[in-house]
Amino acid sequence: MVWTLVRRGLVVGALAGLLAGAFAFVFGEPLIQDAIDIENAASAHASLSSIPFAQAGDWVVGRGEQRGGLFLATALYGIAAGGLFSIAFAALRGRGSQRSDWELATRLAGAIFVAIVLVPFVKYPPNPPAVGDAETIAHRTTYYLILLVGSALAMFAAARVMWALRRDAPPWARPLAGAGTFVAVAGGLALALPGVEELPKDFPAALIWEFRLSSLGTQAVLWAALGIGFGIATMRAAAATTASTRATSSA
Repeated sequence: MVWTLVRRGLVVGALAGLLAGAFAFVFGEPLIQDAIDIENAASAHASLSSIPFAQAGDWVVGRGEQRGGLFLATALYGIAAGGLFSIAFAALRGRGSQRSDWELATRLAGAIFVAIVLVPFVKYPPNPPAVGDAETIAHRTTYYLILLVGSALAMFAAARVMWALRRDAPPWARPLAGAGTFVAVAGGLALALPGVEELPKDFPAALIWEFRLSSLGTQAVLWAALGIGFGIATMRAAAATTASTRATSSA
């Protein structure tokens, strides 16, 4: 049963990743190109404006290859996310209050999105590739990972608090206790971590925030597609199993 859910998560995750890649290609890629053009224009005095590439040592990657690699990256990310999502779904199935597979899949996807995407985004929003101070990358990455892991643990703590409440607790007690625990732990960690100021003052603020919103939208598309797709696939599989059982019983 678990392996069936994992395979389903891998397939749905790959499709969700491709959808997210399409969103990023339409809404994010033009912004990245604008940021690169601005950076090239600012570096014209150093004869860098004629090199529309991203370099890493002796390996030069053109923008066309980067655009093609976008779909590969989002698909692989979706596959990994789908595998982990399906394992979490299998672990939570049947625990806590009774809910359908559809409710569990969509709520789980929403909770993961809030924990590992939205909370880190609010504290450390992403920047276009051509923007930022290279000296702050290591610190920013470390803080981001600390907040991501801490937020995920805060979501797990919130779930444990909800499960620990008595079954006869008021209907509002579980969500209120869970939300309060998550906000207290994740919010406290976010406030405790230092901020990182690395944006150049002369860079267009509108372009930066449009890129950030497109990045958040890409993640939202992936996790929404994963939760909805996994929920639909699981419900259809359960319906097919029920129909097969009934047909066998009536035969």
